[in-house]
Amino acid sequence: MSNSSSIRQFLLLAFADRRELQLLHFWLFLGIYLAALLGNGLIITTIACDHHLHTPMYFFLLNLSLLDLGSISTTLPKAMANSLWDNTDISYKGCVAQLFFFVFFISAEFFLLTIMSYDRYVAICKPLHYGTLLGSRACVQMVAAAWGTGFLYALLHTANTFSLPLCQGNALDQFFCEIPQILKLSCSHAYLRELGLLAFGSFPFLACFVFIVFSYVDIFRAVLRIPSEQGRHKAFSTCLPHLAVVSLFLSTAIFAYLKPPSISSPSLDLVLSFLYSVVPPAVNPLIYSMRNKELKCSLRKWLGFFSSHRLRPVPF
Repeated sequence: MSNSSSIRQFLLLAFADRRELQLLHFWLFLGIYLAALLGNGLIITTIACDHHLHTPMYFFLLNLSLLDLGSISTTLPKAMANSLWDNTDISYKGCVAQLFFFVFFISAEFFLLTIMSYDRYVAICKPLHYGTLLGSRACVQMVAAAWGTGFLYALLHTANTFSLPLCQGNALDQFFCEIPQILKLSCSHAYLRELGLLAFGSFPFLACFVFIVFSYVDIFRAVLRIPSEQGRHKAFSTCLPHLAVVSLFLSTAIFAYLKPPSISSPSLDLVLSFLYSVVPPAVNPLIYSMRNKELKCSLRKWLGFFSSHRLRPVPF
């Protein structure tokens, strides 16, 4: 038996036992990580440099890309290193930091997605009040609230989780540190405090989910009342990327945490956690760039600008 004061490291769950599969996973993770860095980096650079994109919608998208970069950088590099070096351990402090930043980025991203649904609601349902309700100061305050709330939420749960006595060893059935896996190591009944805090902390997320649902109900009603087909298509094109990102984010996370115990297994849990923690940050840039003409045009312009300067001969 051990307790939290004697634990110096945790053992993470490996994706594979065979060396060939471990190396295959490393190259797969490296490709996904580089794609996420490239996609989100291009969106951040394009929005920051193109003054035509300095609008509330793209300001929120820039922050979403920053959160996606932070989220995937919290879990995937450690998984890549473990697969490359055939290692599964993570230090106690490293586990604390990983859990804190993962909860921070994930919760802040969900709050930001709620703000983005409000942006689309005002743009389509109340276009005459868009400039008043979503001025630059209001946008900065809402984004700061999302980041700040995520920070406080992560700080509260990280401190509470690691204050529990751990008496069930140090092996985690996950490839990164997350709250449910830490709770499995806690002493009998000691985890009830954190479960109560998680239940209480779920109310803001439930309120955000209800707000997103009702926002899109009103949005679709307003879009269907637009007389011209071109107007409806333009309105849908600005909403569908955000709706696709929200659906991908929520569907994978909800199924990972609320699936029936009868179908639960370490391998299935590993795949599901990979889907909700790694896939959305890598796919989000593709979703937004495919449906957004302004963003695609700006990306082409900046890529053409950099390629022309790179290929320009150097004068002697």
